[in-house]
Amino acid sequence: MKVFGFAGWSGSGKTTLIEQLIPRFAARGLSVSLIKHAHHQFDVDRPGKDSYRHRHAGCTEVMVTSDVRWALMHEMRGGREQTLDEQIARMTPVDLLLIEGWKSQPLHKLEVYRQANAKPLLYPNDAYIVAVASDVPVPTKLPRFEIHDYERIAQFVLEATELK
Repeated sequence: MKVFGFAGWSGSGKTTLIEQLIPRFAARGLSVSLIKHAHHQFDVDRPGKDSYRHRHAGCTEVMVTSDVRWALMHEMRGGREQTLDEQIARMTPVDLLLIEGWKSQPLHKLEVYRQANAKPLLYPNDAYIVAVASDVPVPTKLPRFEIHDYERIAQFVLEATELK
């Protein structure tokens, strides 16, 4: 399974970029999955739903399943956060596993940078950033892409993961 990451500050456009890349990878016949690192208080469940009620009653895991999809929610209950490697090991193998977030992890990633965020660039301090997509010119020797150049970014990811 090839793994490639996307890093950047909140609001930089990581999700939008990835959303545009996924159908381009799928159109090439690749199976694609994603692991997104979220803020610690995220919740995919809703108050009032059976699964929400069961989790809040004390279940460590609740699986919701149908003939269309399934989801497993696991409550940490004070345990440590799982490492990225541990989360990757849980995934069903696919051709390309995309990682959103996990800024400090040692994996090849593309930095998504938006000037309006007024945050510093990550690449100067992260040797695992192999390219930058931004809405302004960025002084770097790394490959640089205009943030909406989805075709070129998709091709770069495929070449970087040797899926071209």
